[in-house]
Amino acid sequence: MAPTSSSTSRPASACRWWWPTWWRAISSRASGVDPLTDAAQLAANWAAVRRRVDEACQAAGRDPAEVTILPVSKTFGADTVRAALGLGLHRFGENKVQEVRDKAAALAGEAIEWVVIGHLQTNKAKDVARLAHEVQSLDRLDLAEALHHRLQLEGRSLDVLVQVKTASEESKTGLPPGELPAFLVALRAYPTLHVRGLMTLATLSEDAGEVRACFRRLRELRDRSAAEGHDLPRLSMGMSGDFPLAIAEGATEIRIGTAIFGGRH
Repeated sequence: MAPTSSSTSRPASACRWWWPTWWRAISSRASGVDPLTDAAQLAANWAAVRRRVDEACQAAGRDPAEVTILPVSKTFGADTVRAALGLGLHRFGENKVQEVRDKAAALAGEAIEWVVIGHLQTNKAKDVARLAHEVQSLDRLDLAEALHHRLQLEGRSLDVLVQVKTASEESKTGLPPGELPAFLVALRAYPTLHVRGLMTLATLSEDAGEVRACFRRLRELRDRSAAEGHDLPRLSMGMSGDFPLAIAEGATEIRIGTAIFGGRH
């Protein structure tokens, strides 16, 4: 089902959670959990996130079935991922290709889909083409070229999302919004890359309106791209601290780490 359109998005005040309040409480509780050994707490964290997502969807007038949760296991070891497998999870987000390589080796034989969500250098294309099921941080043609070349050698194809920079911070990476139309056209030259949608990182701010504006920009870019003939059904946006706002703006996938696995040390 298509994400919420601009005509049905809710005002920021309609979101009942915002990270300066509920997120601090969750982060504090999670940081005291040993994610490697406390399977019961992991299950409770997952249930709590699932419940909050359902409530956020209800507040936004959306069907919870429209929103997928991507558990982000970055910095946690293979034992944590193995415990999450016991909850029926099988798809995990990772920032660094080295972590994918290490965990894939430790969990060989498990039915796991590794999703790369961090900034990628072209010299990592070989491992990505061999191990990843999806890349959500495609933002340059040289990276597309490197991935395509390696995927051809592997006899594989890869789902990708284009990461767009919707925030002003220098630390944020992604394709400048104005370059998206030409970039999408150029990606048609790489048949091993299946472009499924867009991804973004929102600004880090206590102003809910500023954060939500980032998500709105991505949805509007998707809508304009659709009008130009690009089928981009997926919007990956929102993390543990801001996902209710992302859901209100039409997110089809949210990337959740700390709220599921505990604090990172």
